[in-house]
Amino acid sequence: MAIQKPSIPKGTRDFSPAEMMRRTYIFETIKGVFRTYGFAPLETPAMENLTTLLGKYGDEGDKLLFKILNSGDYAAGLDDEQVRTASKICEKGLRYDLTVPFARYIVQHQGEIVLPFKRYQIQPVWRADRPQKGRYREFYQCDVDVIGSRSLLNEVELIEIVERVFGKLGINVTLKMNNRKILYGIAEAIGHADKMMDITVAIDKLEKIGIDNVRAELSERGLEQEAIDRLQPILELSGSNSEKLNKLRDVISCSETGLKGIAEMEEIFGYAEALGLGLPIELDLSLARGLNYYTGAIFEVKAMDYDIGSICGGGRYDDLTGIFGMPDTSGVGISFGADRIYDVMTGLNLFPEEVDFSTKVLFVNLGEQERMAAMRIMRTLRDRGVATEIYPEAAKMKKQMEYANRRSIPYVVIIGSNELEHGEATVKNMRTGEQCSAAFDTICDMLA
Repeated sequence: MAIQKPSIPKGTRDFSPAEMMRRTYIFETIKGVFRTYGFAPLETPAMENLTTLLGKYGDEGDKLLFKILNSGDYAAGLDDEQVRTASKICEKGLRYDLTVPFARYIVQHQGEIVLPFKRYQIQPVWRADRPQKGRYREFYQCDVDVIGSRSLLNEVELIEIVERVFGKLGINVTLKMNNRKILYGIAEAIGHADKMMDITVAIDKLEKIGIDNVRAELSERGLEQEAIDRLQPILELSGSNSEKLNKLRDVISCSETGLKGIAEMEEIFGYAEALGLGLPIELDLSLARGLNYYTGAIFEVKAMDYDIGSICGGGRYDDLTGIFGMPDTSGVGISFGADRIYDVMTGLNLFPEEVDFSTKVLFVNLGEQERMAAMRIMRTLRDRGVATEIYPEAAKMKKQMEYANRRSIPYVVIIGSNELEHGEATVKNMRTGEQCSAAFDTICDMLA
């Protein structure tokens, strides 16, 4: 039998222990902030019924769903036409995102939950996309949502969460915000409410392709020159957030929906200012993420010191659960991009030094009596939460020290016959090379 070369599916990744320690640091930091705002954890199955998933992401999204064969031998005996009819052999699919499963959960368990319902969810999702740099078929999403409340205090809490998460991770960010109602008001003001989607798809590219190319695309999408000329000054509004909103109020005064969006943003910005948030918040009138989904305020977070695009985003939606027969249940949420956050922190060298080692202290194994003395001290260190291990064999000192170096273990404790006789150990700092003697009963205080 030929030897099979091991491999994994394209678009998936193995994560080494070193990578997992860094990823775990990110996840635990995000979870810790979520919990301080009263959000509870939720998990949903990796697979959902296809009836739950299909039709929720548009035609292109449906094509990217991973469908699951009913069983390994289900197709046995079927003719080619039956095999081609996926609905006959596939009834389930891998989770595409965390939002639709969340909506399904809310409706399915509506008699058990208390509204407003605050949940966070950190799980992998799968998309049958073409793998490329920064785009994977399996990746993690870190979502936090409030469902069952229209209060703008929820938006303010999400802004605070963004500030706290990235503050703890050490990433300097800018939060960009806009409002779907404002974008609708702009479309109304230039006489093209019927082309709102065309307008927003084009202006969302402003930062990438520039105003001239945006104008050209708007023309291709059927807007006349006069409408485009009226739109450009709106996109180029400058000044503080309040100044932009005041200028915008004059421009879209004919739109009741647009004015409501301005009022919402004024309230949100007012809270943020009153709380003295240190997070830079910018009203970006070209921001238009997911407009077929969001209905109010929208968010996008970008790293200031690393060019990678959005690392966090979300917004308000007014009918999340309507697709499952529970209409008019408003919510708001935001999602942190763990993979991009990892890239930013790696690129800027932001991970704390202690994140990179799984063991803090290694005891050298030099014989039976020395080993027993080490194991007694190790119990005390572990009782105090210090990650500690002993080299399993009584090998040569050089081999054990090389092991500590390769594992990036910062401290090595040596107990030989001489140390055993005097009741003290040699403690070596593997990073600086410095070493000192310490009595057995003081080692824990030194290293804990």
